Amino acid sequence: MDEFTVDAFVNRDDPIPVISFDAAEDLSDEVDDVSDVDRKRDRFRRRGKDVKENIKKVQQRASETGSSIQDRLLEKLLQQVIPIEDLSASRAEASPAQDFTTRPSFSLPTMSANFRRFNARIGVVFVFQAKVIRLLSWNTPTHTLSFLAIYTFICLDPYLLTVLPFAVILLALLIPAFIARHPAPPPTITTFSSHTAPFGYNAAGPPLAPAPTVKPVKELSKDFFRNMRDLQNCMEDFSRVHDKVISLLTPPTNFSNEPLSSTLFLFAFSTALVMFIASHLLPWRIIFLSIGWIITASSHPTIQRQLITTHKTHVAPREKEAKSYLDAWIAKDIILDSAPETREVEIFELQRLSSAGEWESWLFTSSPYDPLSETRIRSERPKGTRFFEDVQPPHGWEWSEKKWALDLWSREWVEERIITGVEVETEGERWVYDIRYEYDDADLGLMYGGGDSEHLATPTKAKKKMLPSWEDGSDAENEGRGRRGEWRRRRWVRMVKRKWQARRSVSDGSRI
Repeated sequence: MDEFTVDAFVNRDDPIPVISFDAAEDLSDEVDDVSDVDRKRDRFRRRGKDVKENIKKVQQRASETGSSIQDRLLEKLLQQVIPIEDLSASRAEASPAQDFTTRPSFSLPTMSANFRRFNARIGVVFVFQAKVIRLLSWNTPTHTLSFLAIYTFICLDPYLLTVLPFAVILLALLIPAFIARHPAPPPTITTFSSHTAPFGYNAAGPPLAPAPTVKPVKELSKDFFRNMRDLQNCMEDFSRVHDKVISLLTPPTNFSNEPLSSTLFLFAFSTALVMFIASHLLPWRIIFLSIGWIITASSHPTIQRQLITTHKTHVAPREKEAKSYLDAWIAKDIILDSAPETREVEIFELQRLSSAGEWESWLFTSSPYDPLSETRIRSERPKGTRFFEDVQPPHGWEWSEKKWALDLWSREWVEERIITGVEVETEGERWVYDIRYEYDDADLGLMYGGGDSEHLATPTKAKKKMLPSWEDGSDAENEGRGRRGEWRRRRWVRMVKRKWQARRSVSDGSRI
């Protein structure tokens, strides 16, 4: 078994350090960490052979039996939890015009095979990451200064960005491939032709080496395990960056602290307005040039130590003081005590005419219980509460006024609901009465045989004459109370305001 894979991208350097957000950690601790890294590396090497042999045995056993019993049992268990239907397949059935790629469902053998293939080819990413870290950490100052020179030219002349991809193809792909295809002669050769430079490249001659290719690393090789090491570190980096971003952005922006979020909204809105008007006036080339130089210079070890010392001695002691100034400004200038949302609610006081000819209080209900209402037609009793004090505000609201107010414009709410067969009082207590139907005496005599009609059922075939409607309420009022029905109602109103936190309410008939 080969320890290394030829022509494969893999990070064969030291492990890429995991990102840390502890700015107060001193760089001098790195010297103490070297011994820990060496011990872990030795432990990893000692266990490497055992791990390789175990994995090799598992693979041989899996190749003989197809897959292990544990994998098959776990796959069956996961199939009960994870839906088997594929999302892409359902989308393709829903819209056949779109060409969706068929994706396999979840499977442990498929995931294992894909992970091995992915880990064998991910080395190029870690190589690039290691080179960027070495470049920004000033490992080779000439390389970092060359990068800053190129960055400066691009900032001062942004049109050079169109040249950058072709320069990368030439310098990073074609020229190294040509040098590998036409290598220089070994330094022991002392003879050379007069047409070629000593130890130079002979472009006119035949190629001396095969063309370089990029191959995935072999499984169970050192390069394969190095990729796994770097992959686990990248997952840790992503988790730390994700958690740090969430912890920094979520509390100020989710309005859990409304004054702070309102302040951030105010600054963001003001900045957006200013940038919308004056963004074309800013020297963006100089700004990006300065940002790039500052970030690259701050990565230098000497400057990093100075920045950490400055943060400890000057910035950290004044963080609480600056936060107190910000909190005082927010408490003074950010006003959130705006008037809450208000609404008008209504309740109808319903009274019924007793057998003695007197009106008695019946209940307070949310419906006027007019003659043509659905509840009245079904001969159902109105629902509500008997006392004014039992009327509760709607869920999530509270009273903003202490008392109920009588609606003096009865004609308006009757017209809005298109209520007919009622009489409206325009003065006094603003009652709205039902209008009772009258029947001719001759018809009553024929139907009841001259009996007392008050103790019999309501006639259905007698000739009836309806009293004037509410539009002629003045005439009906002059003709007396004898033509009014058994129900009357009037409307009360009261203002409510929305509560900050809605309380759980008990749903009963008294709630509006």
